[in-house]
Amino acid sequence: MPERFVVIMAGGRGERFWPQSRLATPKHLLSIVGDQPMLTQTVDRVMGVVPRDNIFVLTTQAQLEGCRRACPNLPAANIVAEPMGRDTAAAAGLALLLVKQRNPEATLAMLPADHVIHDVEEYQKLLKVAFDSAEAADLLVTIGVKPLGPDTGFGYIQQGNLWREMSGHRVMGVKRFVEKPDLATAKGYLATGEYFWNAGMFVWRVPVVEAAFKAHAAELYAGLAQLEAAAKSTGGWAVALAAVYPTLKKISVDYALMEKSTHVVVVPASFDWDDVGAWPAIAKHFTPDESGNVLRGTAMVEAGRDNIVVSADGHLTAVIGVSDLVVVHTPEATLVVHKDKAQEIKALLKRLADDAALKKFL
Repeated sequence: MPERFVVIMAGGRGERFWPQSRLATPKHLLSIVGDQPMLTQTVDRVMGVVPRDNIFVLTTQAQLEGCRRACPNLPAANIVAEPMGRDTAAAAGLALLLVKQRNPEATLAMLPADHVIHDVEEYQKLLKVAFDSAEAADLLVTIGVKPLGPDTGFGYIQQGNLWREMSGHRVMGVKRFVEKPDLATAKGYLATGEYFWNAGMFVWRVPVVEAAFKAHAAELYAGLAQLEAAAKSTGGWAVALAAVYPTLKKISVDYALMEKSTHVVVVPASFDWDDVGAWPAIAKHFTPDESGNVLRGTAMVEAGRDNIVVSADGHLTAVIGVSDLVVVHTPEATLVVHKDKAQEIKALLKRLADDAALKKFL
């Protein structure tokens, strides 16, 4: 059996959970759901699938120290900072090179750092099925999540015919990947029963994904070859990344590889999954009070329903006579937003970025 690795993508700009999340402390470094940072939870989930020393974390320079604190059990050299974000294809390429350096015949999983999965046993079982599939043939493997509704915030994967059964689980061929649809299109996808949400979970063998880069993303492949050579000549990744990584083409792994490859299969997820994309999404993971309010920290609601109130330790946040609000208090900033307008946080942060006096709150 090939040696197995997991590479966890832990970048992101910390926008959707502002003001708790900031540039240096985005969602995956916060305990948005659960008692540990979401990155810590992700690492713990894969410990039963691959050895600790075979887990890498890719992050940003601003988040490097936070990731180290969140992953005290990982070797320091396994937490690698990109000098700048170049989208997910470049990150996948860096993941490939890091694992290739350890074992050029290995299999690696690329996983996001900030998803909520409670059924760890089933998750580990399906991740192993994905590894088994990637090692059974020269193909790219993804894990697809059954849609819970016509969500326009996700890309979708259309399944094809049965590829084969692995450990009692059906693994399906992939007809195509599609980008985030409008609502009518998403409803059509659900009606067919052929589509999964694209959760950004991928598994592949080093030689197979390297060949895919060479075939479908030649410019990026050339940049990765330059990066690999620079790392060998300089004796380490830090100098090589600083010199070469900013020159890599900025493109998503879906566009660069997955949408172009004809050798892709999908493992249907049978575990619970939530990407917890914005403040309103946390409500389903906590027990509300009798009026539907979700309270975190020292918080209370009087004569109000279905609010989410999150308060910094030691500070009382009280809400009276309102409903369907998200109220988040931190020592530096306070947010009050209607649940239906939570996506407008990005517009607010753009205004902060454009104001020299307010940039410090990003």
